[in-house]
Amino acid sequence: MKSKLIILCGALLAMAMGCRVSHTSSTSPTSEAAIINAKQQIARQLVAMETKCKSSDMLLPVTVKRNRYATAYFKYDDWRSGFFPGTLWYLYELTHDSSLLNSAKKYTDALTEAQYLKSHHDIGFIINCSFGNGRRFTDKKRYEGIMVQAARSLCTRFRPKAGVIQSWNLDPGSWMGKRGWSCPVIIDNMMNLELLYEAFKISGDSTFYKVATLHADRTLKEHFRPDGSCYHVIDYNPENGEVLHRQTAQGYADESAWSRGQAWAIYGFTMCYRETGNRRYLSQAIKTFHFMKNHPNMPADRIPYWDMDAPEIPTEPRDASAAAIMASALYELTTADAAHAKEYKQYADSIMNSLAMAEYTATPGENGLFVLKHSTGSIPHDNEIDVPLNYADYYYLEALKRKRDLEKSV
Repeated sequence: MKSKLIILCGALLAMAMGCRVSHTSSTSPTSEAAIINAKQQIARQLVAMETKCKSSDMLLPVTVKRNRYATAYFKYDDWRSGFFPGTLWYLYELTHDSSLLNSAKKYTDALTEAQYLKSHHDIGFIINCSFGNGRRFTDKKRYEGIMVQAARSLCTRFRPKAGVIQSWNLDPGSWMGKRGWSCPVIIDNMMNLELLYEAFKISGDSTFYKVATLHADRTLKEHFRPDGSCYHVIDYNPENGEVLHRQTAQGYADESAWSRGQAWAIYGFTMCYRETGNRRYLSQAIKTFHFMKNHPNMPADRIPYWDMDAPEIPTEPRDASAAAIMASALYELTTADAAHAKEYKQYADSIMNSLAMAEYTATPGENGLFVLKHSTGSIPHDNEIDVPLNYADYYYLEALKRKRDLEKSV
């Protein structure tokens, strides 16, 4: 069976090497080239995975190891496990290549047990990026059942007196447990709310909507500074909702602007506006975008440093993942704020043009078989510095899809 799968993946690679995306006047040549490059690279990743991963112990590609010569793979319960299946769904949608469909199904189904995870808040990332995308193409009823169960699991982390979903557990031996937090909530958690809104629409259970909206409201109140930037971590007293600490875990300093956190905020509140119509959410997304756009340390190519206040700018590492997340959010923002749509699209296009350049897009066969180079996971933890990251690829493909859809609608 394994040999057959390798043959199939070899065929997919051959197809990718010769693929052409049909040209339309509404899709830019840069986007077409980016899609072709991504397909060639992901085809190689699929071949590598069939030789690496056994079905009984399914692993998914996340980044590269410290020696940069080997891909790092993780199991279904890792917070990043949903991004590779999601990338496959977007690539299938962008290319209409049916050979990608079976792979997308296979690696999505590998995450089925994740619907019962209650140990962290990232169940939304895991399930919505994989099953949430896949339900548009296959097995809609089963996939949606998994999404609803995952939403139930996520809701077990809701702390009603604080009105938030707790992000991390505080195991005594972990770095989180050593920080002295009681109920830490990170800005990243805004991204997991989309699963709850989708579960509400699927099931009709208003609990999901209420939990998501309460969390968004408290985050809006507590996470942001007057200039529009956001803190990374807000620590609450779960018994009375008091804010105990405003700090960072992955940024340079508690009061600095960790770039990916700003991108999560723009994306998360744009999404919450879509789901609720609450214009306060839209206003916050726009304000945080303007903070990033107008920051004096924003590079000319629009790919931010890992933290906008890092001390060694301009030699600090960049974060392509933050750029890709922000671009994807801005394409959606054009549909939410029509009066300024041109500004958002132009800025997103400038990001995408930079990411499509050789500086950030890998030659097929290199970069651990990931599409984008130069992302940064967590410098304070000395982890994943200037490496490819699978969520950078995911949001890049999502941004390509959203860009194409916008341009086709004109």
